[in-house]
Amino acid sequence: MDVLTQAGVPMMEDEIAAALEISEAEIDGFTRRLNAMERDGQVLKNRRGAIGLSEKMDLIAGRVQGHADGFGFLVPDDKSEDLFLGPKQMQKVLDGDRVLVREIGVDRRGRREASIIEVLEHKNARVVGRLFEEHGVLFVVAENKRISQDILVEPGYDMKAAPGQVVMVELVAQPSKNSEPVARIIEVLGNYADPGMEIEIALRKHNLPYEWSDEILALEKKLPKKVTAKECEGRQDLRALPFVTIDGETARDFDDAVYAERQGKGFKLYVAIADVSHYVKQGDALDRESRLRGNSVYFPRRVIPMLPEALSNEMCSLNPHVDRLALVCEMQISAQGEVKRYDFFEAVFHSQQRLTYTKVAKYLYENEPGQTNEHGIDEKLLPHIRHLDEVFQVLLAARHKRGAIDFESSETEMRFTEDGKISEIVPSKRNDAHRLIEECMLAANVSTANFLLENEHPALYRVHEGPNEEKLAQVRGMLKDFGLSLGGGNDPSPSDYAALIVKIKGRPDESLLNTVLLRSLRQAVYSPENVGHFGLSYEAYTHFTSPIRRYPDLLTHRAIKAILHNDVYDPKESWDALGQHCSMTERRADDATRDVVAWLKCYYMKDRLGETFAGTISSVTSFGIFVALDDVFVEGLVHISDLGQDYFKYDKDRHQIVGERTRKKYQLADRVTIKVVRVDIETSKIDFTLAAERIRSRAEIAAMEAPEYKPGAAPASPKVAPVLQTLQTLQAGRANLKPPMSAKPPAPKSSTSGSSKKVVTTVSSANPPTTPLAGLDGSVQPSRYGKVSPKKLPKPDTSHAEAEAEANSNSNSNSNSNTNGGARQEKSTSKGAAKSATGKSGGSKQTFAASKKNKKA
Repeated sequence: MDVLTQAGVPMMEDEIAAALEISEAEIDGFTRRLNAMERDGQVLKNRRGAIGLSEKMDLIAGRVQGHADGFGFLVPDDKSEDLFLGPKQMQKVLDGDRVLVREIGVDRRGRREASIIEVLEHKNARVVGRLFEEHGVLFVVAENKRISQDILVEPGYDMKAAPGQVVMVELVAQPSKNSEPVARIIEVLGNYADPGMEIEIALRKHNLPYEWSDEILALEKKLPKKVTAKECEGRQDLRALPFVTIDGETARDFDDAVYAERQGKGFKLYVAIADVSHYVKQGDALDRESRLRGNSVYFPRRVIPMLPEALSNEMCSLNPHVDRLALVCEMQISAQGEVKRYDFFEAVFHSQQRLTYTKVAKYLYENEPGQTNEHGIDEKLLPHIRHLDEVFQVLLAARHKRGAIDFESSETEMRFTEDGKISEIVPSKRNDAHRLIEECMLAANVSTANFLLENEHPALYRVHEGPNEEKLAQVRGMLKDFGLSLGGGNDPSPSDYAALIVKIKGRPDESLLNTVLLRSLRQAVYSPENVGHFGLSYEAYTHFTSPIRRYPDLLTHRAIKAILHNDVYDPKESWDALGQHCSMTERRADDATRDVVAWLKCYYMKDRLGETFAGTISSVTSFGIFVALDDVFVEGLVHISDLGQDYFKYDKDRHQIVGERTRKKYQLADRVTIKVVRVDIETSKIDFTLAAERIRSRAEIAAMEAPEYKPGAAPASPKVAPVLQTLQTLQAGRANLKPPMSAKPPAPKSSTSGSSKKVVTTVSSANPPTTPLAGLDGSVQPSRYGKVSPKKLPKPDTSHAEAEAEANSNSNSNSNSNTNGGARQEKSTSKGAAKSATGKSGGSKQTFAASKKNKKA
């Protein structure tokens, strides 16, 4: 880089090698390094083969983010402002590809626009999607809706899959300016509505490793079945101490156990964590696989573990009444909740009883004096459970004094019937026993971070930065509309957030305001650079307590052991790269879980078409309002065209939509009554219309919550009996309907093969049809417009779609801010959810692509 900078002009490879005095023996490595720099976009070869600096050529490297309507954005590597990529540019690439672009000006909406110069890296080698057929040509529509191109299936490589089925394809030709991508089917998953298909799709869509290799399975068989005497040598023996595990009712892997005793005016707290690093050795097959996975993934009704069950549920699970190996954090805690001293050591112990949050909460917080104990806890353990509660109380007081942010999250859980259908969606109950364990884990994690810092050993920290200027300005603007303010000026502290959370506690809009505040914060990540944890108000924080399900915790254990043995742990790759990888796998798991939950909610709501629900406006955008429903905990969109007979204008600064003629306002936290009119399972979108004209403002809601409010003083929300309405299948030829490649096509014509582009159930709010619903066999077509001829469907409004994409992107990028630091609160929530084309010959390829294009025309 320095040579090119000093030269000021592009240079040939041999010229650079000569300037750097590269020997003949080093030339191969030098060439590989140059190629890697080219892949990364640091340098670029011009037409004559000379190598130059990308920045000197006015080129920008970044990753493509596609949109279902054909356009996209470049997210630059340097974190600068995104650039718009028009539909013609997006024909050359797929979502996730790394490219070099040149800025070409500003589009009609004032955004920087770019042209793709070179594709550096193709991300999508394999794609999961649904198979369709048109005039004998098979193609796949990707489940990743950011991939707008149809993927052509190479003739003879269809694995006899039927149109409508879900398939996995391997790309043999990437898209270009003049051709669509081409692929071969390599796996047939089944029908779209098969039980569990949503998880199978999510696994492949997000590239989640879910199968164990033969090498792993062979290693698993060789793992010991019990702890041997030899393994206990050199470890502290804590088998006499009454440790217990406290987890959810359906938990299967127990990676932490606790014990507390009084010591003078304070306490001694032991946190024993499964010694996973004893079994998973650096560089072996288990280690490589657990690093690849990064973490366990908890779906409703299914878990994808980071470790094989022989470890996660057996030797590394702290099951009761059996010896287990552990890495222990012993802490002395004062009566003020301060950790005065801590020690780390390897130990052998066993849990005396497997307890649940429900049992512990029942004993500590629900038993009346004199009431017989029905909690099921061993009597001899009760004093120690009380000691744990006393430790919890002083740690909690210290947390409040510290000014840590304590969001009241509104988590939900899905309950299923025996045949795998959702019976209901209910709020998940979190009691003080959850918080007891959480505080113990937080104390151990903080002690671990301080231990690593004191010994100056490199490690991964769990870091969480405060809000940036843009997010801070947005949240202050929103709060102003609610008559609230956030202290701290341009640099608010965690205590400023905490004080505001206390202030809004008990308000009818408390949940919404908590969400607004949460989205103003950045996402917590793993990094070797300790910058503190804003949300928890810690100067240093790391993850130590969950090595069964998180790879960063396993790395932390190895670092601690290295210190204990006067050694230094070398992970054989940079800590920075490890931090980025582990942060990515965490986001990947969150995205996959979110997809599955959204799919299941849509599947649940498809049977509730025509029903009315009360809800709260949770978001206001330029294209409509999102409403969160009270009883079913589902969110959907009331499109701006369904708000009434008026021209509505979006006021971005005041977060409201206002009617030009009627002056009717729709703003955050307003109460509305809606009717469910459309459910699109493929895109996981639910559409509502307003079922009643009356809108309750925030002021009215506050008045209703006042003590003097009497039921009946204002009109009550109507209770409308469920009316299941269905639609008539729209019959239309796909070839006649499909718009240019720049826009997503309407649904194809139903064929004898059962092919269909969408799985959508709809009710027309004006004139509901009564034809029986065809079900999820691929015969139902999308209709947002009621009973209209498919040939008269409105042309897609890409400007609206672009606005929606921006809004969704902003929401998604901030909805995962993780301020709890990943202690047991993360674990309990996750577990609760879990339990509960052509060959390579150019002529054949050109003929095939041309055939498809002619049929479209």
